[in-house]
Amino acid sequence: MIYPIEIYHQTMKSMCRLTFCTLTASFIALCLWANMALAETSLRIVVLGDSLISGYGLQGGEAFPEQLQIALQADGLNVKIENAGVSGDTSAGGLSRLDWSIDGLQKPDLVIVALGANDMLRGLPVAETKKNIRGILQKLQEKDIKVLLIGMHAPLQYSLLFRNGFDKIYSDLAKTFNVPLYPFFLKDVALKADLNQADGLHPNQKGVAVMVQNLKPIVQNALKN
Repeated sequence: MIYPIEIYHQTMKSMCRLTFCTLTASFIALCLWANMALAETSLRIVVLGDSLISGYGLQGGEAFPEQLQIALQADGLNVKIENAGVSGDTSAGGLSRLDWSIDGLQKPDLVIVALGANDMLRGLPVAETKKNIRGILQKLQEKDIKVLLIGMHAPLQYSLLFRNGFDKIYSDLAKTFNVPLYPFFLKDVALKADLNQADGLHPNQKGVAVMVQNLKPIVQNALKN
């Protein structure tokens, strides 16, 4: 036999569980709504690249994407920039991980493609690099996503034939897909000891600052057009 006092306790426990579940569901719904509202008001930029993007040798928050976000926000732009850089990555790696790099509730407003440096350093065939970057641009174009293509230059120790072929990858593809091109990612930074880390290949914090200042107006124009 269940006495009235036991019925009371059981009823109160059930009500508490129901109230807790209701509050939990409401909290989750509120968080989802807040995230969706933030996504709708923020511009989403994804930067696809290698160690020059991931921030090799730098402290947290000092990499190019994070610093570019700070600079754009300082100019009044409500942007969220995602660092999709992987150290050592080639153009083939970038192509293979493109889909999940741009996946999300909100389609990117802009994808910055900065790949090819490791292809060049490894002496990979120019045709292969061009094919991979072409594949990236084609996929983004099919998804109706704006692109800013970032180029690289082969150094003088490579043959003239290789340099000419490699450097033309970016200008050729920019014309083919009608996307804006920033010809040389390391402009004003390459070969400057005070702007690079000890390896002479990766920019230090000062070097990143120069790159951000150079790229900021280009990114702003890419978002508008």
